[in-house]
Amino acid sequence: MKKILLSIAAVSAIAAAVPAVASAQDYGYDRGPDRGYDRGYGYGGDRVARLDDRIDRGIRSGGLTRNEAWRLKGELRDTARLEARYRRDGLNRWEREDLDRRFDRISAQIRYERHDRDYGYGRDYRDGRRY
Repeated sequence: MKKILLSIAAVSAIAAAVPAVASAQDYGYDRGPDRGYDRGYGYGGDRVARLDDRIDRGIRSGGLTRNEAWRLKGELRDTARLEARYRRDGLNRWEREDLDRRFDRISAQIRYERHDRDYGYGRDYRDGRRY
């Protein structure tokens, strides 16, 4: 009987500890003041790749015209260059906030351009067929 009670107590102690360890796991979502810029995994680099991927998906789906994509990729490239220049001597709070604002604006522009019903030359906005 003691062995059964001890094994049940051990299993319940382990089961109680597992959710506490799992909840402490970092998934890359950092809501702190630096938002991960100085932690090595680089918020900006990952964000640039995600935004670039969204632009590519917009081109493939037909939601973005080539001119829209060209302009958006140019803005994204300029912001990535600015980030590299800021990183040379370390990012301060103002620079991090400036980069966040710029990336947020590009993200909003991608969302707007993908849903503006501008399907490019020769496309009907109702069903996407050429006319």
